[in-house]
Amino acid sequence: MLLNFTKMNGAGNDFVIIDNREQKIKLTTEQIAKIADRHRGVGGDGVMLMIPCASKKADWAWDFYNSDGSVAAMCGNGSRCFARYIQRVTGTTKEEITFETLAGVITSRFYGERVTINLTKPHSLRVGEKVALKGGVADVHFCNTGVEHAVLFVKDADECMVQSIGSEIRYHQHFAPKGTNANFVQLLGPNSIRVRTYERGVEGETLACGTGVSASALITARVHKFTSPIKIQVQGGDMLEVSFDEKDGEFSNVRLNGPADFVFEGKIEI
Repeated sequence: MLLNFTKMNGAGNDFVIIDNREQKIKLTTEQIAKIADRHRGVGGDGVMLMIPCASKKADWAWDFYNSDGSVAAMCGNGSRCFARYIQRVTGTTKEEITFETLAGVITSRFYGERVTINLTKPHSLRVGEKVALKGGVADVHFCNTGVEHAVLFVKDADECMVQSIGSEIRYHQHFAPKGTNANFVQLLGPNSIRVRTYERGVEGETLACGTGVSASALITARVHKFTSPIKIQVQGGDMLEVSFDEKDGEFSNVRLNGPADFVFEGKIEI
């Protein structure tokens, strides 16, 4: 089968997007992993299929998969790319587009080549949990911003062993059975942080993670009293921005702004 695809990236977090509005494409886990393979496929941190919204709660919906073929509920950088993809393939001139994910309905607004999306209401925020790692007991924070994220504060993100420590946290019994993503956060200055992320499903560091920087921003606001908006420098060099409302210790109206770029279009034989 020959598939048409579009390659996009959001702050270096890259995705393969396929138009499945007619719902004739049925991909296996192995086929999805092949598409995402950087040596034998297109290459990407995730694969998205655009589909009609069966619930009628939004304009469109997606099927989203990690690069290993596993299903993911939500992806912040992927959401911005998906919104611009919808804008292009449908030719809509609407300033706002909605689409449904497993985490809920996402609303996107366009600002040139940058997109602002809302995130579903964060939950399960926990701070200061003691987690025994190979290098000793660490203070680990946690927040679900559509998917699960652990957050650790570090003095220097450049010196952080993201692959080894991130993998240890991702599979740690403390986060069983689903595991978690792991984010390493360096404070840069007032309302400014740097974040490196080990992503579950990719099983390695990505150049950016939208839900990860959002979780990192909220936890930084809680632990270090940062205020909205918070600017986040990601490993790919881009700057993202997370804004939010906070009342009585609860976060709401969380928004993520950043780039969403088209890279190329092509066909792949699967």
